[in-house]
Amino acid sequence: MEVSIKETAIIQPSTPPFAQDHTLQLSHLDTDRNMNVTFRYLRVYVNNSSATATNHPFNVISAALSSALVHYYPLAGTLRRSSEDERLEVVCSGDQLGVPVINATVDCTLESVNYLDDPDYDFVERLVPDPSLEEGMVNPCVLQVTVFECGGFTLGAALRHVLCDGLGATQFFNVMAELARGADRISVEPVWDRMSLLSPREPARFDGPVREFLDLEKGSDPYGQTVGKVVRECYNVKDEWLDGFKNLLLEKSGSKFTTFEALGAFLWRAKVKAAELPGDEVVKYTYAMNIRRLIKPPLPLGYWGNGCVPMYAQLLAKELIEQPIWKTAEVIKKSKINATDEYVHSFIDFQAAHHADGITAGNRVSGFTDWRHLGHSTVDFGWGGPVTVLPLSRHLVGSTEPCFFLPYSSANVGEKDGFKVLVTLQESALPAFKKEMEKFSNQDFE
Repeated sequence: MEVSIKETAIIQPSTPPFAQDHTLQLSHLDTDRNMNVTFRYLRVYVNNSSATATNHPFNVISAALSSALVHYYPLAGTLRRSSEDERLEVVCSGDQLGVPVINATVDCTLESVNYLDDPDYDFVERLVPDPSLEEGMVNPCVLQVTVFECGGFTLGAALRHVLCDGLGATQFFNVMAELARGADRISVEPVWDRMSLLSPREPARFDGPVREFLDLEKGSDPYGQTVGKVVRECYNVKDEWLDGFKNLLLEKSGSKFTTFEALGAFLWRAKVKAAELPGDEVVKYTYAMNIRRLIKPPLPLGYWGNGCVPMYAQLLAKELIEQPIWKTAEVIKKSKINATDEYVHSFIDFQAAHHADGITAGNRVSGFTDWRHLGHSTVDFGWGGPVTVLPLSRHLVGSTEPCFFLPYSSANVGEKDGFKVLVTLQESALPAFKKEMEKFSNQDFE
């Protein structure tokens, strides 16, 4: 499968979005060191009509992007370090605004690669831009449209996380999509105003859970802990297996657990067990909590910056491996109690006070996120919503080994049984981890 790049076009806003060059400040959630990465993902679209010059996916998406950038022009700006405190900020200069969009083709059909439902990741990597951190400072948003022989296409996106989280990015792509479908105006106006909406308190306060989970280590790299080659593996989770596991946890504990809590507990233990960590190491389970409606007052509807804070559950590796699995699920469940307005503002205060001091959650962080209900299907450029959505990021809230819960591709006909789990882990731990997953499928949960 040969991916051929035809051109890279710099797409500018269709009309000048401002009269004077300026700099935009980012919030302390945006400039969390864990956000200084590029998150990359892929949307897969089926095209049953023949592409012409006017409705070719590259032309349609480029035109929609140009119109959307009038409203979301910071994505076309550049990032730099502030001379005052080294925090990132966005430089918006009229003569430099632009988003690179790569126009590519590939010599196979989507059907021949199963609509990328369980793909060859070496191939998928070529469908999504992968700018270096330095390149991401100049171009915080880069897109790639790759058209397949069948007329279907993929939209690969690489966005610098400091500008937006997954929900903010989906808001932007939804605006692009409604403009592509012929809308005269956008349904939700974007809101920037990041520093005032998520400003630190005076005086700062950050006791309690924030200080329990976060430490200071100047010069540390939040994503520098991986040793050895990291690989991706995809596993099916059938409804029958999951129901059996949840019923066991209910029987043992008397408590009901969500899929995220129950399966998360199993996967967390399996990953730590496979990694053969020393028993006295502190290990963390982390996930992002949406704060948009949690804080007081809530963030406005159009806010598209980072609107999540990391939540943590932690145990000693020995505890995690040896204690009954329901107790681990309970630890994850109880961690949600920390999701309060006070926790959010404590986290913001801590980031503001110690940005230069190397905030870290440690080296043994397992990141988990659920992509099954994020509304990706609404991003419809005129060919229907994406049939498959794939994350490619290996960095998630301080974890270099993230785990994603994903729906099956809607292009595959037949009964949908469960969902799939995309796991990233060190290659050396893969054989042992596969054995743990076999236990899950065989209902051997003890």
